[in-house]
Amino acid sequence: MWKTSIAAVLIGTSMLAQAQQRPQQQVVQWQLQVLLNGQQIDTFDGTTTVGQARTDTHHKVVQHNVGCKDQPAGSIDLARTLTVSPLQADSNEVTLSIEAQETFEDSAARQTDTGCKLPPQPRQVSASHPGLKVAAGQWASWTIVDKDPALVYRVRANLTNGANAASATNAASAASAASAVN
Repeated sequence: MWKTSIAAVLIGTSMLAQAQQRPQQQVVQWQLQVLLNGQQIDTFDGTTTVGQARTDTHHKVVQHNVGCKDQPAGSIDLARTLTVSPLQADSNEVTLSIEAQETFEDSAARQTDTGCKLPPQPRQVSASHPGLKVAAGQWASWTIVDKDPALVYRVRANLTNGANAASATNAASAASAASAVN
């Protein structure tokens, strides 16, 4: 009986030590607002582990009245794809890598020689920020296009308690496994 108890204690201690030695996985909660000419037009958010990436695409299909008869015509898919990857995080600051592909409408109104309306032309922009530093709980801005139209991303990010909860769960599992052998 005492051999079983000693074995249980050794196994439990070993499992607890292994659980504590695993590096904590840092998890970052982030939010990204898309501003077009100062107006918020879209929002992305997520919870991503440091070293991992999350990609999301949002679509907005628009149709305009065109021609001399001002009739609805072909639609345009204004797609926005973002890939956000936390590179480093601590309680004071998060560093994010952001890749963006945007399709938006050119703001200039166009018309034919006879004065009939033409649809706005889609404009495509790709941008990459290799290390946007965001102070915990604060907003950081990244200007993608300066004007005509102005396109800005506002980003907020912070380290979550998810990593601490996962570590505590692993330690509790090891301790309960040790007492179950008893």
